Formats: sequence, structure tokens, C-alpha cells
Amino acid sequence: MGRKRVTQLFPWLLPLRKWERKVWFYGKMRFDGETYAEDWQEERLKYLCFSSETEIINRDSGFDIKYQENKEHNLRLACKTLDGVLIRPGETFSFWQLVRHAEDGEPYREGLSMVDGAVEFTKGGGLCQLSNDLFWCFLHTPLIIAERHTHRVQNFSALADGRPAGTDAAVSEGWLDLKIQNNSSTTYQLGAGVVDGRLACEIRCNRPVWEEYEIFARDVQYVPDDDEIWQRARLYRRVWDIRQPERPKLEHWLYENRTRIRPMAD
Repeated sequence: MGRKRVTQLFPWLLPLRKWERKVWFYGKMRFDGETYAEDWQEERLKYLCFSSETEIINRDSGFDIKYQENKEHNLRLACKTLDGVLIRPGETFSFWQLVRHAEDGEPYREGLSMVDGAVEFTKGGGLCQLSNDLFWCFLHTPLIIAERHTHRVQNFSALADGRPAGTDAAVSEGWLDLKIQNNSSTTYQLGAGVVDGRLACEIRCNRPVWEEYEIFARDVQYVPDDDEIWQRARLYRRVWDIRQPERPKLEHWLYENRTRIRPMAD
């Protein structure tokens, strides 16, 4: 077992630590030279790049259903700050630069979050579903991954959602962000909302979309280490031009993912 953090030994220091991290977190972005996406428009760009929908409420979580309902509330707030946002050429999308303003009108509620491998009730819990789905959409575009983090711990039950292993994106204000760079000449636009109990995300752009993408994992391994099980996976992307189906698909390595797997019996 690793050494305990100071805030674990002295829990009363945690609010101060969180405040300190947020000041540093946003201060660093203010002076890092990046131009962060912040403009939005109600009118949707013409061409759809990719879309995703996932169920929000998990009635088999084993916890009071109110925390699932709170997650839906939190997702609605966060989606309002993202829906319609433009990522112009040369701009960087930051999840927290936009989502931090979601509480301006109404506060987040307590939802379920994974903290140090354990489920806890935290204000704003459940936002990782939004970062996960956005990241999955981003992977199906030419946009560049500038910052992305895996969840330190995942349940076996979370591995059967139909997506390749290692395509999640953990976020934690003050610590972990999701950042995407637009190094192209194309303008992209996010769409995000809650519709009939489902989280809907999409990415649109201002030019015809001729590229199609396939995201897949190779060399997925489950490796025991100090009485724990770690999942390792290498993520790849294939891309091809639908106008030229006879041409070979281009394949690119994206990143290597490593996360601890929590047995369902825990």
C-alpha cells in the first residue's frame, strides 16, 4: 500500500488543497499561450462528423437512485455550457474551461464518483460520462488529443459497453482535464444534451466529411501486480476516404492505456 497523502492524514486540509489546485489549474491555462475555445452559436454547422448516445440512469448500481437522478441533473447543467461551442482553427478545447461555469445559475448535486478506487458521493458526480462520450466522439475526427487521462480504477462491469478498452477520459477539476487541439483549417462544433434519459453528444464541422474512422485496441492484457489486476491496451485508429474505397486504410497508433481493474466482488 502506498503512502497516504497529507489530506488523507488531515482531512480538514482538503478544502484548502482543492482551492489551491483550482487556482494553479486555471492560472496555468491563462498564461500557457493557448487560445481556448469559448465562442458558441445556436445554429448548427452543416456537416455531422460523429455522434454518440448513452443511457444515463443505471438502476443496478446498488446505490440510492437519487444519486443517479442527481447525475442526470449535473449532466444537464454541464451540457448547457458545451452545446454549440465552436472549436476554430488554432483553438484548444478544454473541458473545465467551459464546464466550470455550469454552476453559475444552479448548483451541482451530489453524485457517484470513483475516488482512489472507492465509490464516493461528491458534488458534480457523474460528469465523467460526459467527458467519456465527448472523447469517444473526438477520436472520430482529425482533432489532436492534447490531454487525456484514464480512470485509475475501473470495474469489470464497465468493460462491456461495446467500446474498445481504454477509450475513457477521466476529469477532475484542478487535477485532470480533457483538452483537444484543432490544428486544421476546419471549424468544429460540439453538441451535447440530455434527451429522454440519454446523454447525446455530437461533433459537426463546416466542410463535407469524407473520412471514416475505426477505433480499436490491440494487445489487451490483464497483468497481476502486487495482488492487483492491471489492464493494458494499445489504442489504434484506422481512417479512410469514403470517396476512394479502393485505397488502403491508414492505421495510426494513438496511445497506450493502463488502468487497475476492480473485481465485481469488491
